[in-house]
Amino acid sequence: MTDHAAPSAPLPAPSDDTAERLARLRLIRSPKVGPVTYRRLIAEYGSGADALAALPQIAAKAGVSGYAVYSKSAAQAEIRAAQSCAARALFLGEAAYPATLAALSDAPPFLWAIGDLDLLTRPIVGMVGTRNASALGLRMARAVARDLGQAGIVTASGLARGIDTAVHQASLSTGTVAVMAGGVDVIYPPENAELAAQIGLRLSEMPMGRAPQARHFPRRNRIISGLSRGIVVIEAASRSGSIITARMAAEQGREVMAVPGHPLDTRASGCNLLLREGAHLIREARDVLVALDLEGAFARAPASAEPPDPAAARDITHHDSPHAMILSLIGAGAVSEDHLARVSAMPSADLARHLTELELAGEITRSAGGMVARSDHSAAVPAAQRHQTAA
Repeated sequence: MTDHAAPSAPLPAPSDDTAERLARLRLIRSPKVGPVTYRRLIAEYGSGADALAALPQIAAKAGVSGYAVYSKSAAQAEIRAAQSCAARALFLGEAAYPATLAALSDAPPFLWAIGDLDLLTRPIVGMVGTRNASALGLRMARAVARDLGQAGIVTASGLARGIDTAVHQASLSTGTVAVMAGGVDVIYPPENAELAAQIGLRLSEMPMGRAPQARHFPRRNRIISGLSRGIVVIEAASRSGSIITARMAAEQGREVMAVPGHPLDTRASGCNLLLREGAHLIREARDVLVALDLEGAFARAPASAEPPDPAAARDITHHDSPHAMILSLIGAGAVSEDHLARVSAMPSADLARHLTELELAGEITRSAGGMVARSDHSAAVPAAQRHQTAA
């Protein structure tokens, strides 16, 4: 058993006393106080107020001079900001705090939540993947998320571009949780603002108004996996945040699942690596339910066809040129021109012109039946990556 899944003892919930709740918020926001230290201090001193009062002396004994706890005024300002956007505070130890997350030794002591807390009482499956998703990857993400939702499963993801966005969009009517890397009130990427407003529940351990930074994402990822019974990875490079999430899920004792991909597509390298290491192979939502011993729920999940979803493509593709956008939607396997027209939301005449230009440039090949595939040299490196390399 790893440290992630081995808390020492249940943490007592804060009382309804406003002063104690404020003290606990100040404690976790104070410098050098992480989740494990917070838990130890509460266990040792019995309350947030007493732990906060002892903190400067503890720091001095550790050789830290001039230590200052998080100010009362700053904590009160954060609470007012939360009230302005209807965010609710969830403290570790409270009944509303998600039980699966509370079981981790590094569980966030505190979460801001906007939305329906009842979603946390239902089975949750995390779904993550690349921002630079192919058309087939997006289609897979939407189909699995939609069918899981119809089986009564809530999805969890990170509101990023690409796979995350497709998962949330497909689960809006059945329940989805977005775990934020920044403040729960800071929508990133900005183009997902409308989607975020429709998502059932948003969670974050970060202060209100905090812009997400690179170091925040691994912390966010442990919450996604900690909330979930298992993690499904759809299109991820071997060194990516999605693979970090899968590693954390394994450490937490969660099931790790992955959708296989073409060996020449770098977006599938991480998924294929996970499968080689023993992850469950996922072809459809039923495979997820079987891996989690929830297959009985699939009786409630009718098979569903992939509907046209041009709005999804507008939200989840973010490229500098139509050529780069089209190439990003074509995986290593062939897709139909009709499917590209649906997911790109591009007028047929414009799409046909761009496909011809890409074909003449040697970037794609077209075959009978209106099928399009990236050429060998193009399939090996996604378009966005080639553009970044050339820049």
